[in-house]
Amino acid sequence: MLHLYDLKNAVVVIIDVFRATSTIASVLKNGAKCIIPVDTVAKAIEISKSIDAIAAGERDGQIAEGLQHGNSPLEYSREFIEGKTLVLTTTNGTKLLHMALDNNADTIITGSFPNLSSVCKFLVAQNKNVVLGCAGWKDRYNIEDTLFAGAVISKIKEHFTIHCDSSFTAELLYENNKNDLMGFAPNLTHYHRLVDRFGLIEDIGFCLTPDVADVLVLYSEGKLITG
Repeated sequence: MLHLYDLKNAVVVIIDVFRATSTIASVLKNGAKCIIPVDTVAKAIEISKSIDAIAAGERDGQIAEGLQHGNSPLEYSREFIEGKTLVLTTTNGTKLLHMALDNNADTIITGSFPNLSSVCKFLVAQNKNVVLGCAGWKDRYNIEDTLFAGAVISKIKEHFTIHCDSSFTAELLYENNKNDLMGFAPNLTHYHRLVDRFGLIEDIGFCLTPDVADVLVLYSEGKLITG
């Protein structure tokens, strides 16, 4: 639905809580030089070889075929990633970022619970229209991205004029569950994709913990960098 909105004078927040934007925050918090988001595995491999970077990504929750590193926020310790460049492709989040670029987004950042405060501070300081872009799951709605959008709205709504039913719904969802996000998580279909099939409960915990990797992630000239 991103094409329905005017992005030319707006900040677009790319949201993919499980797990792309949580992993992006973790990677940059732990000292990576930058992240290059791409939409295919082939591009990730090609670019990483040409610039001596790390190719990483997932498809359907697993490390993508042909890659050695995946989309877990816990995979990228400071000892491993500091000073390096990561070329990343994911099922939903990097796809949405490229959609925002194709629709002439003015400013793009990425957001998730791990960098919630930095996202909120940036949006207030920019004083522009804001589009909270929820990546969902394979072009379908999901709850965890809406929860994060609701958290942002709850924290900064007094600085904006909001006349949008989806925003009101997101805020209500967050307010009703904010005191126990992990307790609510088993209601989410993507939780079961990641936990029941792959045992990634620790990833879920990281992805739902506010400010555990609190950096501003800004898209600039083809790269995600610490803003």
